[in-house]
Amino acid sequence: MDNYRIGNGFDAHPFVLGRDLVLGGKIIDHKFGLAGHSDADVLVHAIIDSLLGAAGLPDIGQLFPDSDSRYKDIRSIVLLKEVSSKIAALDISVVNIDSIIICQEPRISPHIVDMKRNIADALAIDADCIGIKGKTTEGLGYTGRGEGIDVYSVCLIRKN
Repeated sequence: MDNYRIGNGFDAHPFVLGRDLVLGGKIIDHKFGLAGHSDADVLVHAIIDSLLGAAGLPDIGQLFPDSDSRYKDIRSIVLLKEVSSKIAALDISVVNIDSIIICQEPRISPHIVDMKRNIADALAIDADCIGIKGKTTEGLGYTGRGEGIDVYSVCLIRKN
């Protein structure tokens, strides 16, 4: 069992007008997008941090700082591909990822298949190894008031 490691990731972004809403590499039709230096794909950011943590690498903010203009408006799925290369270079493979997207809206379930496919393609793994769930807070807190989105992610990796 020494070859397996678990990683946790979390991210949150507030809603803003005038930006696309990108989740799991998919543009979702919604009246708001998310504020951020990159495309603010909160799902991919949480997944990246879970993978980096499990691999013992620096977090997303250290690897792709918002002070670096190279990452301004970059698609987060591109960053996920870079993380995939970094962990592959360490002879690490992804066993599975499970994520929870917390928001009142938009509805997540109609987009899960596309999001899983985008993430799986970026990581070169089977989409069946990825779990994505949408949850609400039943109106509680800033996500319940429709002010933003939270994502929690956990992954299992294996040192080959």
